[in-house]
Amino acid sequence: QVQLVESGGGLVQPGGSLTLSCAASGILFRLHTMGWYRQAPGKQRELVATITGFGNTNYADSAKGRFTISRTNAKNTVYLQMNSLKPEDTAVYYCNADLGGSASWGQGTQVTVSS
Repeated sequence: QVQLVESGGGLVQPGGSLTLSCAASGILFRLHTMGWYRQAPGKQRELVATITGFGNTNYADSAKGRFTISRTNAKNTVYLQMNSLKPEDTAVYYCNADLGGSASWGQGTQVTVSS
C-alpha cells in the first residue's frame, strides 16, 4: 500500500528556515504529482505547493518567493524548503500523492514558528 512519511518539522524563530521531507513507498513515484498541504488550528487544510513528475511546480500565493518544492525521483522523496518563516506559517504540514482519482496522505509534521 501507499505510504508517505514526513519529517523535518519543528520549532523555528520568525525569519528562520526549515526543510521538510516526505519519503514515499508503494507507488511508482516518478509518475505522480506530489504536494504539500498544511492545516492550522481551527482552519481548513490548504494547498502549499505541488510538483509534477516532470518537475513543474505550483505554489499558493502565501508560499511564493519563500518556499521551494522539489523532488528526487531516485529517492522517492519530495522536499519543501521553507525560508523567511512567519508565525502564520505555523501548522501541521502534510505530504500528498495524487493517485489520479484518489489521494494518499502522510501523517503530518508540526511546524511552529515562534520567538
